[in-house]
Amino acid sequence: MKKPDIARRMARRSGETTSEAADRLDRLVHDLLQDLRHGKEARLPGLGRFQISRDGRIVLEPEGPQRGKPRA
Repeated sequence: MKKPDIARRMARRSGETTSEAADRLDRLVHDLLQDLRHGKEARLPGLGRFQISRDGRIVLEPEGPQRGKPRA
């Protein structure tokens, strides 16, 4: 899914314009990246948490049960 698709979906659900939703999405991504650059983890409820790995890559630790893995 690309940014315009996400912005359109956000706009439909929130009642704001697609442009406003795209701006909100930009701010969210900016804030997440700022947290990561400052060594903090960044959480997205329902998705998981992003962290910087030891080799400098951004990694996602998904929230909840993993697809294809049995539940405990």
